[in-house]
Amino acid sequence: QGQLVESGGGLVQSGGSLRLSCAASGSAFSYRAMGWFRQAPGKEREFVAAISWNGLTTTYAPSVNGRFTISRVQDRNTVYLQMTSLKSEDTAAYYCAGTSGASVVPGRPIRGDYWGQGTQVTVSS
Repeated sequence: QGQLVESGGGLVQSGGSLRLSCAASGSAFSYRAMGWFRQAPGKEREFVAAISWNGLTTTYAPSVNGRFTISRVQDRNTVYLQMTSLKSEDTAAYYCAGTSGASVVPGRPIRGDYWGQGTQVTVSS
């Protein structure tokens, strides 16, 4: 499955932007769909965004659609989450997720099969 390491979290003001990165190890990265999830204190982990193995198809949670963009660079084994127009309700620990599949369906979440350690995003109002 490989290892996933997130970075890029931090403190940002409401309306600001951040870009999260997820560096993946292992040869399977290029053939697997990847995603991002988040978990706020006292809440369950929720799906945020996912991208197909070739980067051609993406899917987003309704709460972030139009504000967040997921992308990947295959030769860097890296997945990104560009977050704009951040709101206080986006405050959470963000987790990179790997899957056992290759594709994603627009409008539908994915199931994460293995995880990174998480990076904290805090949006101040």
